[in-house]
Amino acid sequence: MQAGEETLEKLVGEVTVEIKNADGLHMRPAMQFVDLASQFDCEVTVSNGKTDVDGKSIMQMSMLAATCGTRLKVRAQGPEAETAVEALRELVEVRMFDEPAPEGQR
Repeated sequence: MQAGEETLEKLVGEVTVEIKNADGLHMRPAMQFVDLASQFDCEVTVSNGKTDVDGKSIMQMSMLAATCGTRLKVRAQGPEAETAVEALRELVEVRMFDEPAPEGQR
């Protein structure tokens, strides 16, 4: 690479998460996801294996129809990609969108 040439390489982070809260990814948790994803300087893509959506779009996130137990691949590309995927993983799997787990798993 020559001096002054811009690098085409972008930082990438990826994680697979499982929806653990009882009601799945309904509008309130989807909005929490979008709000958090939007705080980072990177593109965020979420996939349910059939559909890839923009993780910063509430309308697109709602198209995933992710119920409890659904596994989603979260991929970020950009300067804050690694930080973004870790924060989003924590929101989904650790904090469970601050909602209860299904009966019998509490």
